[in-house]
Amino acid sequence: MNDSIPTLWQIDISHYSEKARWALAYKGVSHKRRGAPPGAHIPVAMWLTRGEQQTFPVLVLEGRNVGDSTAVIAALEERYPDPPLYPADPEQRSRALALEDFYDEELGPHTRLLAFNALIGDPERFGEIAVATLPEPMRRAKGLAGAYARFYTSTRFGADGEAAAAQSRAKVLAGLDRLDAELAAADGDYLVGDSFSVADLTAAALFYPLVGPDQGPNPGSTMPQPFEEFREPLKQRPGYQWVEEMFRRHRVPDGAAAVAQPA
Repeated sequence: MNDSIPTLWQIDISHYSEKARWALAYKGVSHKRRGAPPGAHIPVAMWLTRGEQQTFPVLVLEGRNVGDSTAVIAALEERYPDPPLYPADPEQRSRALALEDFYDEELGPHTRLLAFNALIGDPERFGEIAVATLPEPMRRAKGLAGAYARFYTSTRFGADGEAAAAQSRAKVLAGLDRLDAELAAADGDYLVGDSFSVADLTAAALFYPLVGPDQGPNPGSTMPQPFEEFREPLKQRPGYQWVEEMFRRHRVPDGAAAVAQPA
């Protein structure tokens, strides 16, 4: 592997991987991508990070293996400071990082679980999504991929449990309530200050499983009926529409940005 070119280890449908992809694209960082099927990615992540992280994304950057989407953005911000994702003002930076942490911890696990819970009830659709995460030679085994996806998400995330799904619905609604409130209190279109920051990127990326923006993974895809019924009344909420706008405005298409220069 050429260490001069950053390599992102990621899962295509993962919203935490999308957070890292978005940061790389926003900064125009030319990079390679590698992946592993869900489940198999755990030993890979542990090997890359010497046991510090059990999941993707992991960014290989100039000899360092950086695990966790928050640490990935921090490393990119240090190495490729322009365009910035951290506000220059210390108080605004602290606030942006606090919002990143809130959405990482209080939203991200629950948008994921809610989507998986709905997909478990629709084996055909889950198989279609699961098979897209596999290497090309394995993509003919949709039934097997779907069965494995249901087993894996139930075992790892408890996605088949209705109590867990109910909790995640409440957490997603609370996250959207907070986003609506933050936007109402903001001076402009962004959560912190007058420009796009890590706070906006994180909130938008981790809401993508709920909103399904055209610029995100699986554009135009439909979800099982219970999930569609949950999100339908949310589409008129300010935060929901803001997520769509952030993707339209700032999700630079992969490969479309100029290559960033290191600091």
